[in-house]
Amino acid sequence: MSSLPQSVTVSPGRGGLPRVRVAGPAASGEIYLNGAHVTSWRPDGQGDVLWMSAASGYSPGQPLRGGIPLCFPWFGAHAADPAAPAHGFARRTAWDLLGAEEDGDDMRVRFGLHDSAATRAGAWPHRFEATCTVTIGPWLSVTLDVVNRDDRDVVVEEALHTYLSVGDVREARVTGLEGAWYIDKLAAPELVAQDGPIRFTAETDRVYLGTRATALVEDPSRARAVTVAKSGSASTVVWNPWAAKAAAMPDFGDDEWTGMLCVETGNVGVDAVRLAPGEGHQMTAHVGLAPLA
Repeated sequence: MSSLPQSVTVSPGRGGLPRVRVAGPAASGEIYLNGAHVTSWRPDGQGDVLWMSAASGYSPGQPLRGGIPLCFPWFGAHAADPAAPAHGFARRTAWDLLGAEEDGDDMRVRFGLHDSAATRAGAWPHRFEATCTVTIGPWLSVTLDVVNRDDRDVVVEEALHTYLSVGDVREARVTGLEGAWYIDKLAAPELVAQDGPIRFTAETDRVYLGTRATALVEDPSRARAVTVAKSGSASTVVWNPWAAKAAAMPDFGDDEWTGMLCVETGNVGVDAVRLAPGEGHQMTAHVGLAPLA
């Protein structure tokens, strides 16, 4: 790894886990090497756009709750191995810091992960290379690049599981997905077309399929809107646990559910990506902040 710019530093974070802190001209941010996990993005003059649970644990080999967990190479429970960790192994694994660079108002930090004896012995026994590039500036961009290094086709599910901070989820709404088809994971498995903006009155867990649309989170209690644009992604997941599920999760504060909302960029289920030997795929989430119109 080449030397880092002065605006990028590595130091022990919570639980002693190594973290990268970025102090750029337009925004600051923080990424833990455990999972290449973005835990903070603060545009100048603004509070944190990402949400982190105060109850999150910070231990090697364990996922963090909040920020942007990186789900790979499967999403949710593994279809053939119920004992495999939810959302894959990438968010539980220490990534390598590959380097960082300044580009005007943007600061780019790159992390790398590849297969190991431990991953090949698990539920997804394939050879791969993955790079996560985090760009902190007027926009937050997270790019996941995956290359199949195996000698056979592999199927990849992936998600940038973005937790956004909102003033009150009961007042927020999401636009941009009108007309998109989704599976309601809390109801029947049939596809449903989104009718109007998404509003939140109970636990919500929806997987929107076959959509490359940009979502807009309107947050009236903070008089702001958060844009979640994407590329290389055909799935969008929208999630809030509501009160009962939040209380049942040990790493989620009982009353924290009102202050967060997940709008996730991914390729899951029927949108999973098949890669031939040597083939690569790139997926990016772009998060921006604007006044509420």
